[in-house]
Amino acid sequence: MHKILKGLLFVSIVLIFGYLLTTSQLFENLNKNWIDLHIRNNGIQGIGYYVLITAIAASIGAPRQLLAFLGGYAFGFVNGTLLSTIATTLGCALTFHVARFLLRPAIKRKYGHRTQKVDVFLTQQPMLKTIIIRLLPVGNNMVTNLVAGVTHIKARYFITGSAIGYLPQMAIFALMGKGIVVLSTWKIALSVLLFFVSSYLSWHLYRQYKAARQLDELTSSTQNLPDTHPGAN
Repeated sequence: MHKILKGLLFVSIVLIFGYLLTTSQLFENLNKNWIDLHIRNNGIQGIGYYVLITAIAASIGAPRQLLAFLGGYAFGFVNGTLLSTIATTLGCALTFHVARFLLRPAIKRKYGHRTQKVDVFLTQQPMLKTIIIRLLPVGNNMVTNLVAGVTHIKARYFITGSAIGYLPQMAIFALMGKGIVVLSTWKIALSVLLFFVSSYLSWHLYRQYKAARQLDELTSSTQNLPDTHPGAN
């Protein structure tokens, strides 16, 4: 129940902020001057500008759901989903490589214990496990990228897995952004419903993985026990 309430609160905040951003007079300058003028009505240059700004924003911790929402508002559902996913993946790659090549000692000092846990988690099937991490609607995207950057995972597995794992939520929030533009109640309602379905499936997948891992560990540990059968020598 607590997780459901947190999910509802998160979706409500995104909806309220998105509605204010795209309709309220309070955000009139940002709405018209930035999104409409520089992004929506500026062709290839607008797309490039959006991808660049969004990638930088994602690399320094902007919520990817909000970036997808803006992509849906600016470009529609399909293009918004694709462009926001590309931009967020670029931001992921940037943060990952900065951590790996420039900030490794500092990150290990700050997130030492977390780094070890993530390193162990990503040791086997790194791409699949990265997808699982990205499907979960919790956690800090930037911190995940930083911590992963100092683990032993290969960049291509982490970045590709991230892109795949980003897609479902990016699509959901791009649909929400498109719904706000056209004031479509059913699009907004559908995006909220899909968010909770996606969240449930993600948690279910993660719990299945944990259960399977615990079973493997139990099986391995029992196999290493000495045979205590009365007839054993």
